[in-house]
Amino acid sequence: MKTMRAFLTGIFTVCCGFTAIKAQDVYLSIPENNILNRVEFTSVPTRVMTNANRTNWDYAFLGLLPIAPTFTSVSGAAFTHSSSSSTLPGSTLLWQLESMGGQLPSAGYSGSLPGFQSFSTSPVKWYEPPSSIFFGGGFNRGNINFTFKIPAAQFTANAFRAGNYSMDITQNYNDFTPINFKTILVIPQTIRWLTSSLTKYVEVSSLNDYRTTNTKVWDLGNTEIANTVDFNFWAKTAATNIQFTSSKGVPGTRNIAAVKLGSNGPALTTKALSADFQNFSAANFTVAAGNRNSFIPQLYVSADDFKNLFFEAGTYTFDLNFNAKSTDNSINNLQNTAVQLKVLPLSEITIPSSGRNVNFNFNTAEHYTNGQSQTIPNQIILSNNESFELYVKSDENYFKKAGLQTDINSNILQIGINGSPVTVPLSKTPQKILLNGTPVLDRGLNVTYTIPPARAQSLVGKENTTYSINIYYSFTAI
Repeated sequence: MKTMRAFLTGIFTVCCGFTAIKAQDVYLSIPENNILNRVEFTSVPTRVMTNANRTNWDYAFLGLLPIAPTFTSVSGAAFTHSSSSSTLPGSTLLWQLESMGGQLPSAGYSGSLPGFQSFSTSPVKWYEPPSSIFFGGGFNRGNINFTFKIPAAQFTANAFRAGNYSMDITQNYNDFTPINFKTILVIPQTIRWLTSSLTKYVEVSSLNDYRTTNTKVWDLGNTEIANTVDFNFWAKTAATNIQFTSSKGVPGTRNIAAVKLGSNGPALTTKALSADFQNFSAANFTVAAGNRNSFIPQLYVSADDFKNLFFEAGTYTFDLNFNAKSTDNSINNLQNTAVQLKVLPLSEITIPSSGRNVNFNFNTAEHYTNGQSQTIPNQIILSNNESFELYVKSDENYFKKAGLQTDINSNILQIGINGSPVTVPLSKTPQKILLNGTPVLDRGLNVTYTIPPARAQSLVGKENTTYSINIYYSFTAI
């Protein structure tokens, strides 16, 4: 019976020993903030191995030469990704012994703790024992903890793809368990907008903007997106139409499809906007070195659409909804940009040089009897982006002769616009000659000047000379 008890006890001890040396991998979860903001990562003290028995280092050759504890990578010089061909150089991760059994080993004579170092395919010492056993240098039983670090420069230089990067490590002290383990860097899935313009304001203050044949282009500012997964850039508008409020407070809408979205480089394809999400990516945005992608979205409006749809004075607004969505649709991140196009009230009256003088010659009896009338084609080139009325007036109530006032009243001359029912006698007081004009760009007006028979007859007997008066045209918005 005694013999059997000893045998069973031995079996039990062997089984327990086998359980104790079961491998444990070292998992280091790297926070997304460190990756995306490129901030140095430093772990809490992390158990790598366990020492249940030893209190002293090994020494070879009669205890004269210390055997340093080492780590060696047996899977290569790089960390390899579990589900892609992505790798990280071994220098990405640095480590240093933090404690053995709760404290650092005794240094003794010339024992030392190396600084932070990285794994290599050659043995790397993680502690330098004393030069001889006679100088002591023991340590405590218990957990063997290390501190791990990823310098900020590594986050700038490398692409950290979501998933696990691992390296197989072996160590040379049989009493430390495990002998072999994996060091695994756990990278989270994340997409984050770092920079993007939340508002875009465009102001139009010149009619010349509508006279060009070039497409209008407005950039939305630099967009920078940090990511650990490949993603696509989706966009839509919050409503089916552009909202418009005229300078007089009158609401309206414009077709959102008149505005296209693209980029100043090859990052985005150019498509018309709509209220449905569309993928604007020319190709997937991949996980690049530094974990950031930058580009400049731009809005485009053709010259014709700009002139036809965005000419009226007022404010045009719409909201853009952007979505950076992973290619497997597992995660996404939204960003909105409010776009406002402000068109200032703009007006212009131009009289070409060929139409600046209107001459009436009275040199026959018929001229005095029947009066005279003449129409000047396109004498006025008119632009106004508000509803308007056109007025005419003279600088004086009487014609002048050689700069001096005469008794010929300005009202002998009547003025009208072809197509307008109004004809008015010229006066120093502004008078309306075009009613309810709608916004228009570079519209040519034919102006008719008339001296009716009764007025012409009043000129009989006047001195044979030149009489002149200045005429002014002006707008009033309605």
